[in-house]
Parts: sequence; C-alpha cells; structure tokens
Amino acid sequence: MARPRYPSKNEPLPPALPPSSRPVGQVVAEAIRLYQANFSKALALGLPVAVVDQLIVDRSLGVRIVVLLAASPVFSATYAWASAIRQGEAPPLGTWLVAVAVGVVTFFPAAFLFGWFAIAAVLWLGVAGHAVPAVMAERLGPLAAMRRTVELGRADYVHAAGSFATLALLFGLTRLALGLLLQSQADNTVRVAVFLADVVISPLLFLGAAIVYVDLAARVGLSRKERRRLREAALGRPK
Repeated sequence: MARPRYPSKNEPLPPALPPSSRPVGQVVAEAIRLYQANFSKALALGLPVAVVDQLIVDRSLGVRIVVLLAASPVFSATYAWASAIRQGEAPPLGTWLVAVAVGVVTFFPAAFLFGWFAIAAVLWLGVAGHAVPAVMAERLGPLAAMRRTVELGRADYVHAAGSFATLALLFGLTRLALGLLLQSQADNTVRVAVFLADVVISPLLFLGAAIVYVDLAARVGLSRKERRRLREAALGRPK
C-alpha cells in the first residue's frame, strides 16, 4: 500500500478546501485564522464563558443548569456577534433580536444536557445550533430560522456535530492542561489563570460554529456521494 506523501518544509501547503467539502480540521484552522484577523473584536467573545465558568465551578447540578439557562441570552448574543464578525457586517437591530430569541430557544435543551452529559448537548447542537448564524446571514424570522437549522443540520450532521465536538474538546483539553500545570499553586491563582484561559480560548467555540454554518449552507441539497466527490476532487484524487 502506498504511503501518503506529506509536503516538506519548503513546499507550500495544499490549498484550503471549499466549504462544501471542508473537513473538521480545517474548520478549526479557519476559526483560528478568523480569530487572528479580528482579535480585538473577537476577544470579548470569551467573557461570557469565562464568567459563567467561574459561577458554576464546584456547584451542584441544579445550580449549574440554572446559571446556564440564565446565561442563554448572553451566549446567544455572543454567537450572533461571532456570526457578524464572520460575515463582515452587522445586521439591523431587528435581526439581532430574532437571532438572540431563537438562540435562547435552541440553547435551552443544551443547558439541561450539559449538566448531565456534555456530549449529548453537542449532539443536540449539531442539529439545532445553526439558527443564530442563519438569522444573521439570511435575515430569517423565528419560524423560518427553526426550519433552516434543521435543514442545515441534516445537510451534513456528522460534519456539524464533529466540528462542535472538536472545538469543545480543544477548549476542554487546553483548560485541563492549564489546571494541571498550575495545580501546585494557590486556588486563587488557578481560578484567575482558568478565567484568562477561558477569555482567550473560548472565542474559537463561537467563531468555529459560525464557520460550520457556512459549510452546511454550501452542502444543503448535496447527497453524501456528491459531498465525497467534491472532497476528492479538491484533494486531486481520482474519481
């Protein structure tokens, strides 16, 4: 069996795949690139996650769920802001209000699931987590947004859920590594360090999710065979 050939240091990297065939790893790379290009705007996206993490640490399951539910409008507004950064424009106020409203509705089940089993929340968001960027980009009403998020999730559910899970895993592992690194320090030092890590890293969650919307919108109506053919063509593989 032929061994895969990787580019050397001096060779240019292969071109990025289009949204219709972009893999999960490239979603993360695009999110990092978008973050770097809009760092001053995007850094504030991390504040809601950082504050909520401080509020729920070492709390009971019931308290964590209540805090997450209470924070859902803020999370939805943050997701809307990430979508605005991704599309390079700020929609009218009415669009923001619809985006926040549908974000709250779709996040409520995830808030309950996060307390029990985080991966279940990610699986739910793989279907329902696209309403906010859809509203921001397509100026949809509430009902149309709910229909659209299901349509987008069905276009390539594995890509959507896999991308969300990868972003969440990247975020969680980074926080865990920081905690292990500072475990010998005072508790206050660890909490401050985790807060700062949340602020810096969590914007990737929202920016990455906004990029996943673009991928799914490009895949609506494509069959699995068509998506595979596009991916192979982009990689220069024989059909």
